[in-house]
Amino acid sequence: MSPRERFVEANGLRHHVLEWGQGEATVLIAHGWADAAGTFDLVARALADRGFRVVAFSFRGFGRTEWAGRGGYYHFPDYVLDLSELTEALGLDRYALVGHSMGGAASVLFAGSRPPGLAALVLAEGLGPPVSSDGYGQRLREWIDGVRSTRQKALRPMASLAEATARLRVQHPDLSDALAERIVPHLVVERDGGLFFAFDPLHKTRAPFPFLLPLFSEALASIAVPTLVVSGTRGFRNADHEARVAAIPDVREAHMDDVGHMMHWHAPERFASLVAEFVQPILARSL
Repeated sequence: MSPRERFVEANGLRHHVLEWGQGEATVLIAHGWADAAGTFDLVARALADRGFRVVAFSFRGFGRTEWAGRGGYYHFPDYVLDLSELTEALGLDRYALVGHSMGGAASVLFAGSRPPGLAALVLAEGLGPPVSSDGYGQRLREWIDGVRSTRQKALRPMASLAEATARLRVQHPDLSDALAERIVPHLVVERDGGLFFAFDPLHKTRAPFPFLLPLFSEALASIAVPTLVVSGTRGFRNADHEARVAAIPDVREAHMDDVGHMMHWHAPERFASLVAEFVQPILARSL
């Protein structure tokens, strides 16, 4: 089952969108940092086999979605506005939203705004980053210097997918050859005769503002739909994980044994099963 591919404009940028299945119940997937819509292919196929319509998109500056452009940057409110306009452009009346990692944090902020049509939320290790201790002045100085430095650097092309895989293994040492063959093509683009990772290098700079837990907790507490929090036993976990989960009014938790942070890469069928079991009865009531 090959996905249907298109580009949809949201918040002034062309977003790369993939769709699987023809079901009435829709699941929208928001990927994490340095990821892209296409790496959820096996998750989406498994959900489509269960009767869902699955839509995955790449955030601004990732995958084949447009970069922010001259003078632009990547703040979480930008992701939230992109997501809001994207759901409208896609005509999503009732849907479940699945957010992984960075996409989960953006999904929390989006869901906290109580958007129309959102019926269920799944957060796959997407409860936000650790609490920051550095102050505004320090972060702003690092951000200014980082952005300037990044804009002055020339991107270094890669010679092949094998080189891209080798570089990706620095961050993901458990990346097998079979998994790399499946996901790496979604994470690179050909441009100017070379191969590059498919994200704007500005994403590597530290955000200008520290992560503020009180504000994020307010967003968690404002989520008005049933929420499933999924964690991998070998994944990422904040020291205050339990408190963040408890802030969500209607929440359940699930744990995937022997799985790390990139659960959709390494255990797509198991992850799809958890998502389907949670959202199916909720979306069935919505139809």
